[in-house]
Amino acid sequence: MTDLSALDGATIVFDLDGTLVDSAPDLIGTLNVILKQEGIDPLPFEEGRPFIGHGARRLIERGFAAQGRPVPAERVPELFERFIAHYDRHSADLTRPYPGVVACLTQMKAAGARLAVCTNKLTALSTPILEKLDLAQFFDAVVGADSAPAPKPDARHLLHTVEVAGGRIERTVMVGDAATDAGAARAAKAALILVSFGYTEIPAAELAPDILVDHYDQMANACVRLLTACPAQSERL
Repeated sequence: MTDLSALDGATIVFDLDGTLVDSAPDLIGTLNVILKQEGIDPLPFEEGRPFIGHGARRLIERGFAAQGRPVPAERVPELFERFIAHYDRHSADLTRPYPGVVACLTQMKAAGARLAVCTNKLTALSTPILEKLDLAQFFDAVVGADSAPAPKPDARHLLHTVEVAGGRIERTVMVGDAATDAGAARAAKAALILVSFGYTEIPAAELAPDILVDHYDQMANACVRLLTACPAQSERL
């Protein structure tokens, strides 16, 4: 059994969509409700999945553009409000934690780690999802893009999250799935783990994480390895 003592006092920061939870069904479902209201065909699920992770406004803009109907800038606020109103009521209809998440968070918390969420989703949308899925109990901080000086990939989002959680960046591991997470971690000089199953247009392996993880049963061990040694090159567990 892996010695998890290195997690004691460390801060493990997770992205939300595509990292902790598979939220694509509810996000793409909400986008398609808005598209239908505008008389536009729904966006195929697999086509829209990589668009997730940059916030709802970007998802709307890219979804409409992908269907050949670019959104005029002046209409984005209205569409955004309609999106949020619907999504807020349906954000956990189909969204679920990835396999192994609960066991992993339980293990890390018991080992003394500080856990936090750093997401480009709004904080007020993120916290209810964690509560509905019974995950909120694990986290010392949940910091959405609206609660940070700037959203990922800006380092300040990650740095602020670590500060709110009561941790130190030199004892932090960022866990994400996409370029925004990789960019924030690198800019903040934090260790980086990416999952291979999230939402990204650039394959996670090409984003050069310190470790690439395929399942949450590998996560605690990966964090320990990064907290106790500096790998010479990217690894895959």
